[in-house]
Amino acid sequence: MKLLRPHQACLLAVVLFVSGTQTQDITGRAQEAAGDDLNDNQQQQQQQQQENAHQDEPAETRRPRLTPEEEQRFRELQRQHYEDEQERYVSEQGQQRQHSKEEQNRVMADQVNIQQKMRDSATQRQLQAMQRQREAEERTGQGSSIDGGEGGEEDAPGPEIGRSQEYYRQPVEVPVYNPVPSTTPMPQRQDGFSGSHSGQEDAADPHPLEQPPTPLEEPPTAGESDMPPPEEVEEEMTEERREQLEKEKEAQRIYEEGMVLKNSTKKSDQKSAYAFFLEAAELNHTESRELVGFAHLYGDYLPQNATRALEILQDLADKGSPKAQMGLGFMYAAGISTNSSQAKALVYYTFAALGGDPLAQMTLGYRYWSGIGVAQSCESALTYYRMVSNKVAEEVSVSGGAAVQRVRLHDEVENPGGNSAMLDDDLIQYYQFLADKGDVQAQVGLGQLNYQGGRGVEQNYGRALDYFQQAAAAGNANAMAFLGKMHSEGAGEAVKPDNSTAFQYFKKAAEQGNPVGQSGLGLMYMYGKGVDQDYSKAFKYFSQAAEQGWVDGQLQLGIMYYSGLGVRRDYKMAIKYFNLASQSGHVLAFYNLAQMHATGTGMMRSCHTAVELFKNVAERGRWSELMMEAHNQYKDGNSNSALVMYTLLAELGYEVAQSNVAFILDQGSRTHVVGQEEVYPRALLHWGRAAAQGYTVARVKLGDYHYYGYGTDVDYEIAATHYRLASEQQHNAQAMFNLGYMHENGLGMKKDIHLAKRFYDMAAETSADAQVPVSLALMKLGVLYGMEYLEHAGQNGQLWTVDLEGYFGPEWDIWLCTLLALLLGLVVLYRRAQR
Repeated sequence: MKLLRPHQACLLAVVLFVSGTQTQDITGRAQEAAGDDLNDNQQQQQQQQQENAHQDEPAETRRPRLTPEEEQRFRELQRQHYEDEQERYVSEQGQQRQHSKEEQNRVMADQVNIQQKMRDSATQRQLQAMQRQREAEERTGQGSSIDGGEGGEEDAPGPEIGRSQEYYRQPVEVPVYNPVPSTTPMPQRQDGFSGSHSGQEDAADPHPLEQPPTPLEEPPTAGESDMPPPEEVEEEMTEERREQLEKEKEAQRIYEEGMVLKNSTKKSDQKSAYAFFLEAAELNHTESRELVGFAHLYGDYLPQNATRALEILQDLADKGSPKAQMGLGFMYAAGISTNSSQAKALVYYTFAALGGDPLAQMTLGYRYWSGIGVAQSCESALTYYRMVSNKVAEEVSVSGGAAVQRVRLHDEVENPGGNSAMLDDDLIQYYQFLADKGDVQAQVGLGQLNYQGGRGVEQNYGRALDYFQQAAAAGNANAMAFLGKMHSEGAGEAVKPDNSTAFQYFKKAAEQGNPVGQSGLGLMYMYGKGVDQDYSKAFKYFSQAAEQGWVDGQLQLGIMYYSGLGVRRDYKMAIKYFNLASQSGHVLAFYNLAQMHATGTGMMRSCHTAVELFKNVAERGRWSELMMEAHNQYKDGNSNSALVMYTLLAELGYEVAQSNVAFILDQGSRTHVVGQEEVYPRALLHWGRAAAQGYTVARVKLGDYHYYGYGTDVDYEIAATHYRLASEQQHNAQAMFNLGYMHENGLGMKKDIHLAKRFYDMAAETSADAQVPVSLALMKLGVLYGMEYLEHAGQNGQLWTVDLEGYFGPEWDIWLCTLLALLLGLVVLYRRAQR
């Protein structure tokens, strides 16, 4: 027999394996096909039997067959019915659970009150028993008899001393009251229960509670018991609740009366409102206590008392008041009347923000944006600022709202006659004099000033209406347009909304080409106010107003392009008009741009730009009125109140408030809000925050603080860094001059006379105010350069190697500058005399 080779054996095994596998596959497929045919035949037979049975049924009982569409519709109805029944069942169960929970709470409250009365009654009985015991002991000690006679008489039996002392020394048992009496008898104990006896023992020795009470153990009746019946307790509880409700209603009424005065435009009425708030706060009214707490903190309407404010806000914060939690977080952050704790401040800010307080949300937005106390997060800042901006946008009218004045105290001191945000009283009186004489422009200007408020003038719709009517009677189109705005939007109690009157004024102004009137007509056609809605006419009037640069026309055109109202949707055109409107400061333009940057609509998404825009919107909320209030307090000499208000606004992220806080502290104003040792460090902190937001004066101040060592160590290099940033990024002349001086003396950088001259020249070119000090510095620099040149040249070396500091002191250069200034002044006077 011939043996196979290994490779031949392997090949044969593979062929046999493949043949077997194919045979099994063929067999399996055949079996499956046979099974499928058998199943199909069985199903057809069953279906045929059902059809035959259906045909054999009588016509009156035969069920009609459903089409597939009808069967699907039937199943949908069944499913809908099942879902409806399930929802109804869940709703009923929820109502039953709520009702049961309320009933359980009521019963528990009744039980607690009744048990409290029982405890009070038992305590009273115990006190009475102890009093009787003391009286008996006193009578025993004096030897007196029970009936009051003197002891020692034979016919008067003595008291049972032993019995009375033991009796009164026994503890008083407090009865346990069951508010729900049960008429069911006590069940018999069963075998196997923990602590039970056998059945025979139970029968022979019944449970003590099952035995009828003896006459001495009978419970007292209702008339003998100290506990009032349940009906009387319920009546007393109802009476207490009624009194509580009356107090709450009275407190709410007083609070509402105070709010009417507080919302007035008169300062005297606003101050009178806090008398009502104090009265309502005594009745534990939450909103009134919040106002009183902040008034004590600010010191504007009530005497400043930070300790009292801390107590009120702490109590309200513990009860869950978001506004009080915000105030408490601010006091911890600023260290007012308590030790500063940024951790506690962050906790209270977070709880207040979750409670919906916009100031807390704004504070957290600024902290996440700047990385103050938390990790820097643009997305978190965007979330908080967007929530605040949504509230601001809802409250802002179409015209943009009242003007917000931000006064820098530093600029007022440095430029007293500059572009101040406050109008002088003499100037206002002069305009009023012109308006009374019939000057139309003065009438329109005063009307706008009283209509929008700001610049030191309180909002007064009545005066604005009077001035506009006078100017409109003279044919002024601008006055007619503003009268149309007042009648369209309403102006307090002075003007009620009236679309027909507004349309007439807008139409008269638009016919004269006034952009305010054209924009007003566009709004009425766009929203259908008093006229039929017509987007084409609205677009026409908005376009005419926008061509003249009117901000409302630009804003509304952007909205129409964004939403596709009457025109084809075009995000690029919307961005164009929103940018134009934002350049005029319209808050809704900032808001719309922020939304587009946040969502990436029509542009690349930019979180940083969106946060900056939302921050701008948030800072135009109603709380910005505190900025002018703080300025008024500072002008009136109340630096403590102004400092607290500015500090709160600084926590919200207002750059102007941060610089004002630093300025007040830098001026050395006496304040009990900040300790004397913390004045310069706190000022340095706020200068730094203001500088981070782009305020150039704050950047220079940071350099000064590091140069002189105010609130920190002397560090010339850091000072030079701040000066260089202010010079390169913001082109500040003071920073350039300081860099020239530091190069001249080699402070914090290489000593270089040429670079010093360069920075001096740049300062003189940047600001005209720097020309005189730059001229003196250059003269001094020339003298020093000449001395250095002669010394190096070797001419008169003994003369030029004299130690000037040894003769004139380390400040000899200042004396030299002073001498040169005097010489320059004499030259100027001489030349003027010659002319």
